[in-house]
Amino acid sequence: MKITIIKAGIVFIMLALILVPSNILAVEEKPPALGAGTTLAPGEGTTVATADQDEEDRPELSADVALLSQYVWRGWGLSKDSFVIQPSVTASYKGFSLNLWGNMDTSFQGTEDSEKKFKWNETDLTFSYDHSFGMVGLEGGFLYYAVDGMDDWKEFYLSLGLDTILAPTVTVYREISKNQGWYVNLGISHSFELPHEITLDLGGYVSYWKSDNDNMMERNSDLSPTTKRFSGLHDGLLSVGLNIPFWKYFTVTPSIAYAFPLSHAADNEMQYNSLDEKANHVFGGVTLSMVF
Repeated sequence: MKITIIKAGIVFIMLALILVPSNILAVEEKPPALGAGTTLAPGEGTTVATADQDEEDRPELSADVALLSQYVWRGWGLSKDSFVIQPSVTASYKGFSLNLWGNMDTSFQGTEDSEKKFKWNETDLTFSYDHSFGMVGLEGGFLYYAVDGMDDWKEFYLSLGLDTILAPTVTVYREISKNQGWYVNLGISHSFELPHEITLDLGGYVSYWKSDNDNMMERNSDLSPTTKRFSGLHDGLLSVGLNIPFWKYFTVTPSIAYAFPLSHAADNEMQYNSLDEKANHVFGGVTLSMVF
């Protein structure tokens, strides 16, 4: 798939958002998190409620740029010995969201004999809708992954979250193209409030993957393929981040994470599909975010 136009567009938007003077931005608060309730606090009257509704009806645009020590996705290490830059832009209105995301490898090496170079090698597009029912949040959408050197992935997903202790979420993904299969993710998270509106954010998840195609087979210890499609517990992840707001419009988040296999079969499979041939990955970096 040709992604030159998309690449140019996302770079242009990111530069525009970074260079625009902060004093001309009309900033709104972020919408409620998945599962967060929207009930008014006691004592709020009709006038306040109308103002809040007007704010919720306004479109929102957010952007962030992450600089990470490695690109890790579902336990696979998709970069090797290089930093990655991952810009993202999201437009939201009345629960609907459209997100454009990219990955730039600062030292990409296609083969062992090829020269390392700065390369944009992935562009993803996500369309979603979310809505809250009291303490229950629902979100569904479609993801399109355009990756250099691979068949494009197309996934539908549905997520359920609860606004309660540890904020549990369960998300089910269904791949519908050549890599058909099911990926189920169960996650929890918690934030600790610190001075100056800073939060310490802890999170983690476990996952299950069932492949319906021959592109993802179980592997022997020598990483040779078996005749069985992969089906079972796959990858887990633990993460910690420090969310630091500044200049009203911006947030910077240093973070570190540990990705690991949940079974012996997953260990072999993750080694095979990782560029660094490892199943365990410790990676981290910093993300700069802005919303208006």
